Amino acid sequence: MLFVIVNVFLSQANAISVPLQLYTDSQVYSEGQPLLAYGKTSSANETVILRLLAPDGTFKQFNQITSDAQGNFNQILIHWPNATTSYPYGTYSVEGILPKEQGFSQKVDIKFAPSSSLTLVPIQRTVLVSVYAPQTAAVNQTFRVFIQVTNDGLLVPEDPSKLLANSYVHQPDGSTVILTNSFTILNPGLFYVDFTPKQEGTYIFVIIAFSQGAEGNGSVATLVQKESIENISNQLIQLNSALETTSSELGKMKNEVQNFGYVLNTSQNSISQANANMNKTVTSMSLSVQSLESASGQVNSLFLPVVALIAVIIALQITILARRR
Repeated sequence: MLFVIVNVFLSQANAISVPLQLYTDSQVYSEGQPLLAYGKTSSANETVILRLLAPDGTFKQFNQITSDAQGNFNQILIHWPNATTSYPYGTYSVEGILPKEQGFSQKVDIKFAPSSSLTLVPIQRTVLVSVYAPQTAAVNQTFRVFIQVTNDGLLVPEDPSKLLANSYVHQPDGSTVILTNSFTILNPGLFYVDFTPKQEGTYIFVIIAFSQGAEGNGSVATLVQKESIENISNQLIQLNSALETTSSELGKMKNEVQNFGYVLNTSQNSISQANANMNKTVTSMSLSVQSLESASGQVNSLFLPVVALIAVIIALQITILARRR
């Protein structure tokens, strides 16, 4: 009995010592239901800031109220709308802040689900990390690794130096490279890191995200070689281009050889025709010579008697003249 009294006394003492106590009327809500936040402050008429945070950490509601003379307060933050990309299902947080107490705050996690009739719905956050990197790379050539971080399906818009502070690269020689301050924001929840490998082998990128008390991790491996497949592919493309050029030149040469062969055949035909014509000419000339020989024979046969006759006449004239003297 004494033990129970002591426990009750300690609980009351702790309750009094806490500047803010924050509660919600349920842990699970569905569309159309009101979200009631209530609690108690250690001081009367205390200013309380109530915020509703989405799964990605962005603010969905912001209210400022004042507790009553007993320190009690209550406020309906929202009537849950239909689930959309602005209000997706997931784990939300109701946060209470006391500005006068050096920003003392308290959070309560709740669940926005298709139905609130579920009796056992785990109030937890699911942080997922997706890592994208090239399968192969080359030594001393920089490549880029992309990271996506979601919390209950929503992109997490946080500082990567804090969100991804424990990320690292496992190198082929067994050493590790810390990537804490190496990330660049591409878009809220989307990041990238440029990495230049110095040795051959397999590099394993281990990305660890820590958001709102939940942790998620992802990893990817890249094989680094002396020369990248892209360079080899470019060389093959150049070789293929050179082969195509050579093939084109060979085709042109083949056409030229065929044309030269046609010219040779034409020339041969012309030479054959000329030879045939020359043969015909020679034959004609032979016939002409034969005709001339025949004519010459006939002329000779006619000329000799005339010469003989002339010789006889001359002899007669000489005889006549000799007699007259």
